[in-house]
Amino acid sequence: MSTLTKLKQRIASQKVQLKNLSTRVFKQHSLILSESTPYEIIASNDYAKVRYYPAVSKRYLEPLVFVAPFAINMAIYDLFPYRSLVKYFQNQGFDVYLVEWKHFRFRDRHIHFLTIVDYTLPDCIHKIRQHAQSEQISLHGWSMAGIFVLLYSALQHPNFVKNLIVLGSPIDSYASGFIGKVNQNMYRLVQKNTTLNQFLFSTNIPKKFTHTSGRLNSIGFKILDPKGWYASYKTLLNNLDDLETISENATISQFLNNMIDYPGGINQDMIFKIWLKNELKHGVIQLEDKQIKLNSITSSLFIGAGQTDQLVTEDSIKPLCELTNSQDVTFTLIPGGHLGLMSNKASAEQFWPKLTSWLEQRSTKI
Repeated sequence: MSTLTKLKQRIASQKVQLKNLSTRVFKQHSLILSESTPYEIIASNDYAKVRYYPAVSKRYLEPLVFVAPFAINMAIYDLFPYRSLVKYFQNQGFDVYLVEWKHFRFRDRHIHFLTIVDYTLPDCIHKIRQHAQSEQISLHGWSMAGIFVLLYSALQHPNFVKNLIVLGSPIDSYASGFIGKVNQNMYRLVQKNTTLNQFLFSTNIPKKFTHTSGRLNSIGFKILDPKGWYASYKTLLNNLDDLETISENATISQFLNNMIDYPGGINQDMIFKIWLKNELKHGVIQLEDKQIKLNSITSSLFIGAGQTDQLVTEDSIKPLCELTNSQDVTFTLIPGGHLGLMSNKASAEQFWPKLTSWLEQRSTKI
Protein backbone atom coordinates (compact mmCIF):
# COMPACT_ATOMS: atom_id res chain seq x y z
CA MET A 1 0.00 0.00 0.00
CA SER A 2 1.40 3.36 -1.02
CA THR A 3 2.15 6.16 1.41
CA LEU A 4 -0.47 8.32 -0.32
CA THR A 5 -3.15 5.65 0.12
CA LYS A 6 -2.27 5.27 3.81
CA LEU A 7 -2.49 9.02 4.27
CA LYS A 8 -5.92 9.16 2.62
CA GLN A 9 -7.17 6.34 4.85
CA ARG A 10 -5.85 8.11 7.95
CA ILE A 11 -7.54 11.37 6.96
CA ALA A 12 -10.80 9.52 6.26
CA SER A 13 -10.59 7.78 9.64
CA GLN A 14 -9.96 11.06 11.43
CA LYS A 15 -12.99 12.61 9.72
CA VAL A 16 -15.16 9.72 10.94
CA GLN A 17 -13.77 10.10 14.46
CA LEU A 18 -14.41 13.85 14.52
CA LYS A 19 -17.94 13.34 13.21
CA ASN A 20 -18.67 10.69 15.82
CA LEU A 21 -17.18 12.83 18.61
CA SER A 22 -19.30 15.77 17.50
CA THR A 23 -22.42 13.59 17.55
CA ARG A 24 -21.53 12.29 21.01
CA VAL A 25 -21.06 15.81 22.40
CA PHE A 26 -23.82 17.75 20.65
CA LYS A 27 -26.42 15.11 19.66
CA GLN A 28 -26.18 12.61 22.50
CA HIS A 29 -29.90 11.79 22.53
CA SER A 30 -29.70 10.46 18.98
CA LEU A 31 -27.30 7.77 20.24
CA ILE A 32 -29.24 6.54 23.30
CA LEU A 33 -30.38 2.93 22.96
CA SER A 34 -32.02 2.17 26.31
CA GLU A 35 -35.62 1.15 27.14
CA SER A 36 -36.58 -0.12 23.71
CA THR A 37 -38.42 -3.22 24.99
CA PRO A 38 -42.24 -2.81 25.09
CA TYR A 39 -43.99 -3.20 28.44
CA GLU A 40 -47.35 -2.65 30.12
CA ILE A 41 -48.06 -0.92 33.45
CA ILE A 42 -50.23 -3.39 35.36
CA ALA A 43 -50.34 -1.81 38.84
CA SER A 44 -49.41 1.28 40.82
CA ASN A 45 -49.64 2.81 44.28
CA ASP A 46 -48.45 5.97 46.02
CA TYR A 47 -44.77 5.23 45.57
CA ALA A 48 -44.30 2.72 42.75
CA LYS A 49 -45.67 1.26 39.57
CA VAL A 50 -45.18 -2.18 38.08
CA ARG A 51 -43.98 -2.87 34.55
CA TYR A 52 -44.88 -6.16 32.86
CA TYR A 53 -42.70 -7.71 30.17
CA PRO A 54 -44.42 -10.93 28.99
CA ALA A 55 -42.34 -13.97 28.11
CA VAL A 56 -41.76 -14.46 24.40
CA SER A 57 -42.73 -18.12 24.85
CA LYS A 58 -43.64 -18.85 28.45
CA ARG A 59 -41.85 -21.88 29.91
CA TYR A 60 -42.05 -21.30 33.67
CA LEU A 61 -44.98 -20.66 35.99
CA GLU A 62 -43.23 -18.37 38.50
CA PRO A 63 -42.57 -14.84 37.22
CA LEU A 64 -39.25 -13.11 37.77
CA VAL A 65 -39.76 -9.86 39.70
CA PHE A 66 -37.03 -7.22 39.59
CA VAL A 67 -37.09 -4.59 42.34
CA ALA A 68 -35.09 -1.48 41.42
CA PRO A 69 -32.90 0.53 43.81
CA PHE A 70 -33.74 4.16 44.51
CA ALA A 71 -32.08 7.05 42.65
CA ILE A 72 -31.56 5.20 39.37
CA ASN A 73 -33.77 5.33 36.30
CA MET A 74 -34.99 2.06 34.82
CA ALA A 75 -32.63 2.11 31.84
CA ILE A 76 -30.23 -0.26 33.61
CA TYR A 77 -32.75 -3.10 33.21
CA ASP A 78 -33.16 -2.50 29.47
CA LEU A 79 -29.91 -0.83 28.53
CA PHE A 80 -29.35 -1.92 24.93
CA PRO A 81 -31.57 -3.77 22.43
CA TYR A 82 -28.84 -6.42 22.13
CA ARG A 83 -28.01 -6.54 25.88
CA SER A 84 -31.17 -6.07 27.89
CA LEU A 85 -31.73 -7.85 31.20
CA VAL A 86 -35.52 -7.88 30.91
CA LYS A 87 -35.44 -8.99 27.28
CA TYR A 88 -32.94 -11.73 28.07
CA PHE A 89 -35.19 -13.32 30.67
CA GLN A 90 -38.26 -12.83 28.47
CA ASN A 91 -36.45 -14.88 25.86
CA GLN A 92 -35.63 -17.58 28.43
CA GLY A 93 -39.35 -18.15 29.01
CA PHE A 94 -40.00 -16.06 32.16
CA ASP A 95 -42.73 -13.48 32.59
CA VAL A 96 -40.83 -10.45 33.88
CA TYR A 97 -42.09 -7.74 36.23
CA LEU A 98 -40.19 -4.62 37.29
CA VAL A 99 -41.09 -2.57 40.37
CA GLU A 100 -40.29 0.98 39.33
CA TRP A 101 -40.20 3.73 41.94
CA LYS A 102 -41.89 6.99 41.12
CA HIS A 103 -39.75 10.08 40.61
CA PHE A 104 -39.37 11.22 44.19
CA ARG A 105 -39.08 14.90 45.01
CA PHE A 106 -38.47 16.94 48.16
CA ARG A 107 -42.10 16.46 49.20
CA ASP A 108 -41.33 12.71 49.52
CA ARG A 109 -38.51 13.21 52.04
CA HIS A 110 -40.35 11.30 54.79
CA ILE A 111 -40.25 7.95 52.96
CA HIS A 112 -38.10 5.39 54.82
CA PHE A 113 -37.30 1.67 54.75
CA LEU A 114 -40.55 0.61 56.43
CA THR A 115 -42.55 2.59 53.86
CA ILE A 116 -41.07 0.26 51.26
CA VAL A 117 -40.89 -3.12 52.98
CA ASP A 118 -44.09 -2.90 55.04
CA TYR A 119 -46.39 -1.19 52.55
CA THR A 120 -45.19 -0.58 49.00
CA LEU A 121 -43.54 -3.91 48.17
CA PRO A 122 -46.28 -6.05 49.78
CA ASP A 123 -48.87 -4.17 47.72
CA CYS A 124 -46.90 -4.43 44.46
CA ILE A 125 -46.11 -8.12 44.89
CA HIS A 126 -49.70 -8.95 45.77
CA LYS A 127 -50.81 -7.33 42.52
CA ILE A 128 -48.06 -9.08 40.56
CA ARG A 129 -49.13 -12.50 41.85
CA GLN A 130 -52.71 -11.77 40.92
CA HIS A 131 -51.76 -10.62 37.43
CA ALA A 132 -49.36 -13.54 36.87
CA GLN A 133 -51.85 -16.03 38.28
CA SER A 134 -48.96 -17.60 40.14
CA GLU A 135 -48.85 -18.44 43.84
CA GLN A 136 -45.06 -18.15 43.95
CA ILE A 137 -42.48 -15.74 42.50
CA SER A 138 -38.74 -15.28 42.08
CA LEU A 139 -37.58 -11.97 43.57
CA HIS A 140 -34.46 -10.06 42.47
CA GLY A 141 -32.82 -7.07 44.17
CA TRP A 142 -29.59 -5.28 43.27
CA SER A 143 -27.74 -2.75 45.44
CA MET A 144 -30.18 -0.96 47.78
CA ALA A 145 -33.00 -3.06 46.32
CA GLY A 146 -31.22 -6.15 47.62
CA ILE A 147 -31.69 -4.69 51.10
CA PHE A 148 -35.35 -4.05 50.27
CA VAL A 149 -36.10 -7.62 49.17
CA LEU A 150 -34.22 -9.08 52.14
CA LEU A 151 -36.05 -6.92 54.69
CA TYR A 152 -39.37 -7.50 52.93
CA SER A 153 -38.86 -11.27 52.99
CA ALA A 154 -37.67 -11.27 56.60
CA LEU A 155 -40.49 -9.02 57.85
CA GLN A 156 -43.43 -10.42 55.90
CA HIS A 157 -42.40 -14.13 55.99
CA PRO A 158 -43.89 -14.70 52.53
CA ASN A 159 -43.88 -18.41 51.71
CA PHE A 160 -44.55 -17.41 48.11
CA VAL A 161 -41.04 -16.01 47.52
CA LYS A 162 -39.69 -19.24 46.11
CA ASN A 163 -36.34 -17.86 44.93
CA LEU A 164 -34.52 -14.80 46.28
CA ILE A 165 -31.67 -13.14 44.36
CA VAL A 166 -29.50 -10.49 46.06
CA LEU A 167 -26.68 -8.79 44.14
CA GLY A 168 -24.21 -6.13 45.29
CA SER A 169 -25.89 -5.28 48.63
CA PRO A 170 -23.91 -4.35 51.77
CA ILE A 171 -24.41 -6.80 54.63
CA ASP A 172 -21.19 -6.31 56.60
CA SER A 173 -20.61 -2.73 55.50
CA TYR A 174 -17.32 -2.42 57.39
CA ALA A 175 -15.85 -5.16 55.19
CA SER A 176 -16.45 -3.13 52.03
CA GLY A 177 -12.89 -2.04 51.32
CA PHE A 178 -11.85 1.58 51.79
CA ILE A 179 -15.45 2.81 52.09
CA GLY A 180 -16.10 0.28 54.84
CA LYS A 181 -13.06 1.38 56.83
CA VAL A 182 -14.16 5.02 56.56
CA ASN A 183 -17.60 4.16 57.90
CA GLN A 184 -16.19 2.05 60.71
CA ASN A 185 -13.84 4.81 61.83
CA MET A 186 -16.59 7.41 61.62
CA TYR A 187 -18.85 5.29 63.82
CA ARG A 188 -16.07 4.89 66.38
CA LEU A 189 -15.70 8.66 66.53
CA VAL A 190 -19.46 9.14 66.87
CA GLN A 191 -19.61 6.65 69.75
CA LYS A 192 -17.11 8.74 71.72
CA ASN A 193 -19.62 11.61 71.80
CA THR A 194 -22.73 10.45 73.64
CA THR A 195 -24.85 13.43 72.59
CA LEU A 196 -23.94 13.08 68.89
CA ASN A 197 -24.46 9.32 69.03
CA GLN A 198 -27.96 9.69 70.47
CA PHE A 199 -28.84 12.42 68.00
CA LEU A 200 -27.71 10.57 64.86
CA PHE A 201 -29.42 7.32 65.74
CA SER A 202 -32.67 8.82 66.91
CA THR A 203 -35.53 9.94 64.71
CA ASN A 204 -34.97 13.61 65.55
CA ILE A 205 -33.00 14.66 62.48
CA PRO A 206 -35.31 16.56 60.12
CA LYS A 207 -35.62 14.66 56.84
CA LYS A 208 -35.10 17.86 54.87
CA PHE A 209 -31.44 17.85 55.92
CA THR A 210 -30.76 14.33 54.59
CA HIS A 211 -32.80 14.46 51.39
CA THR A 212 -30.52 14.47 48.31
CA SER A 213 -31.36 15.57 44.79
CA GLY A 214 -30.94 13.45 41.68
CA ARG A 215 -28.14 15.71 40.46
CA LEU A 216 -26.22 15.24 43.72
CA ASN A 217 -26.76 11.48 43.51
CA SER A 218 -25.29 11.46 39.99
CA ILE A 219 -22.18 13.27 41.22
CA GLY A 220 -21.88 10.96 44.23
CA PHE A 221 -22.12 7.80 42.13
CA LYS A 222 -19.24 8.99 39.95
CA ILE A 223 -17.13 9.94 42.95
CA LEU A 224 -17.64 6.49 44.47
CA ASP A 225 -16.47 4.80 41.26
CA PRO A 226 -13.83 7.10 39.72
CA LYS A 227 -12.01 4.18 38.06
CA GLY A 228 -15.14 3.11 36.21
CA TRP A 229 -15.90 6.67 35.13
CA TYR A 230 -12.34 7.20 33.87
CA ALA A 231 -12.25 3.82 32.09
CA SER A 232 -15.49 4.52 30.21
CA TYR A 233 -14.19 7.76 28.76
CA LYS A 234 -10.80 6.24 27.97
CA THR A 235 -12.60 3.53 26.01
CA LEU A 236 -14.65 6.17 24.22
CA LEU A 237 -11.62 8.21 23.13
CA ASN A 238 -9.81 5.07 21.95
CA ASN A 239 -12.78 3.93 19.85
CA LEU A 240 -14.14 7.06 18.19
CA ASP A 241 -14.41 5.20 14.89
CA ASP A 242 -16.76 2.60 16.44
CA LEU A 243 -20.35 3.85 16.50
CA GLU A 244 -21.50 1.02 18.79
CA THR A 245 -18.95 2.01 21.46
CA ILE A 246 -20.02 5.64 21.18
CA SER A 247 -23.71 4.72 21.49
CA GLU A 248 -23.00 2.60 24.55
CA ASN A 249 -21.04 5.43 26.17
CA ALA A 250 -23.87 7.89 25.48
CA THR A 251 -26.45 5.46 26.88
CA ILE A 252 -24.50 4.84 30.09
CA SER A 253 -23.82 8.57 30.45
CA GLN A 254 -27.52 9.36 30.07
CA PHE A 255 -28.28 6.79 32.78
CA LEU A 256 -25.71 8.22 35.21
CA ASN A 257 -26.63 11.85 34.56
CA ASN A 258 -30.36 11.41 35.13
CA MET A 259 -30.67 9.98 38.60
CA ILE A 260 -33.61 10.57 40.93
CA ASP A 261 -33.85 12.01 44.45
CA TYR A 262 -33.07 9.95 47.55
CA PRO A 263 -35.78 10.68 50.15
CA GLY A 264 -34.35 11.92 53.44
CA GLY A 265 -35.77 9.03 55.45
CA ILE A 266 -34.26 6.43 53.11
CA ASN A 267 -30.89 8.17 53.35
CA GLN A 268 -31.06 8.14 57.15
CA ASP A 269 -31.84 4.40 57.28
CA MET A 270 -29.20 3.54 54.69
CA ILE A 271 -26.42 5.76 55.99
CA PHE A 272 -26.92 5.48 59.73
CA LYS A 273 -28.19 1.90 60.08
CA ILE A 274 -26.60 0.02 57.17
CA TRP A 275 -23.32 1.88 56.57
CA LEU A 276 -22.40 3.51 59.90
CA LYS A 277 -23.96 1.27 62.55
CA ASN A 278 -23.61 -1.86 60.39
CA GLU A 279 -26.68 -3.50 61.88
CA LEU A 280 -27.07 -6.17 59.20
CA LYS A 281 -23.69 -7.73 59.98
CA HIS A 282 -25.39 -9.93 62.57
CA GLY A 283 -28.61 -10.34 60.58
CA VAL A 284 -30.85 -8.12 62.71
CA ILE A 285 -32.04 -4.55 62.14
CA GLN A 286 -34.38 -2.36 64.19
CA LEU A 287 -36.75 -0.17 62.18
CA GLU A 288 -38.96 1.88 64.50
CA ASP A 289 -40.96 -0.67 66.52
CA LYS A 290 -40.10 -3.63 64.27
CA GLN A 291 -37.10 -5.88 64.76
CA ILE A 292 -36.35 -7.66 61.48
CA LYS A 293 -34.30 -10.87 61.52
CA LEU A 294 -32.79 -12.30 58.36
CA ASN A 295 -32.85 -15.80 59.84
CA SER A 296 -36.59 -15.91 59.14
CA ILE A 297 -35.80 -16.19 55.39
CA THR A 298 -36.09 -19.73 54.04
CA SER A 299 -36.28 -19.13 50.25
CA SER A 300 -33.68 -20.54 47.89
CA LEU A 301 -31.04 -17.83 47.95
CA PHE A 302 -28.68 -16.65 45.20
CA ILE A 303 -26.03 -14.11 46.25
CA GLY A 304 -23.74 -12.29 43.84
CA ALA A 305 -20.87 -9.80 44.15
CA GLY A 306 -19.12 -7.78 41.45
CA GLN A 307 -15.51 -8.88 41.03
CA THR A 308 -14.29 -5.28 40.87
CA ASP A 309 -17.05 -3.63 42.89
CA GLN A 310 -15.49 -0.87 45.02
CA LEU A 311 -18.77 0.14 46.66
CA VAL A 312 -19.97 -3.29 47.87
CA THR A 313 -17.14 -5.80 47.89
CA GLU A 314 -17.29 -9.59 48.00
CA ASP A 315 -16.36 -9.51 51.70
CA SER A 316 -19.26 -7.16 52.39
CA ILE A 317 -22.06 -9.27 50.93
CA LYS A 318 -20.73 -12.80 51.46
CA PRO A 319 -21.71 -12.98 55.18
CA LEU A 320 -25.33 -13.20 53.97
CA CYS A 321 -24.60 -16.86 53.13
CA GLU A 322 -24.70 -17.64 56.87
CA LEU A 323 -27.43 -15.30 58.10
CA THR A 324 -30.63 -16.86 56.76
CA ASN A 325 -32.29 -20.22 57.35
CA SER A 326 -32.22 -21.09 53.67
CA GLN A 327 -31.14 -24.67 52.99
CA ASP A 328 -30.25 -23.75 49.41
CA VAL A 329 -27.63 -20.98 49.16
CA THR A 330 -25.50 -20.18 46.11
CA PHE A 331 -22.75 -17.55 45.98
CA THR A 332 -20.96 -16.34 42.87
CA LEU A 333 -18.69 -13.56 41.64
CA ILE A 334 -19.91 -11.52 38.69
CA PRO A 335 -17.67 -9.76 36.15
CA GLY A 336 -17.74 -5.99 36.66
CA GLY A 337 -18.10 -3.30 39.26
CA HIS A 338 -21.23 -2.10 41.04
CA LEU A 339 -22.93 -0.96 37.84
CA GLY A 340 -21.17 -3.32 35.45
CA LEU A 341 -22.35 -6.48 37.23
CA MET A 342 -25.84 -5.58 36.02
CA SER A 343 -25.06 -4.39 32.53
CA ASN A 344 -21.64 -5.07 31.04
CA LYS A 345 -20.88 -7.48 28.22
CA ALA A 346 -18.96 -9.95 30.38
CA SER A 347 -21.82 -10.16 32.88
CA ALA A 348 -24.33 -10.74 30.08
CA GLU A 349 -22.21 -13.49 28.54
CA GLN A 350 -21.06 -15.24 31.72
CA PHE A 351 -23.43 -14.41 34.56
CA TRP A 352 -26.86 -14.15 32.96
CA PRO A 353 -26.73 -17.77 31.70
CA LYS A 354 -25.57 -18.91 35.16
CA LEU A 355 -28.50 -17.15 36.84
CA THR A 356 -30.87 -18.57 34.22
CA SER A 357 -29.67 -22.10 34.94
CA TRP A 358 -30.14 -21.55 38.68
CA LEU A 359 -33.68 -20.26 38.17
CA GLU A 360 -34.62 -23.01 35.72
CA GLN A 361 -33.69 -25.67 38.27
CA ARG A 362 -35.91 -23.98 40.88
CA SER A 363 -38.91 -22.98 38.77
CA THR A 364 -41.99 -24.91 37.72
CA LYS A 365 -41.99 -25.84 34.05
CA ILE A 366 -45.27 -25.38 32.20
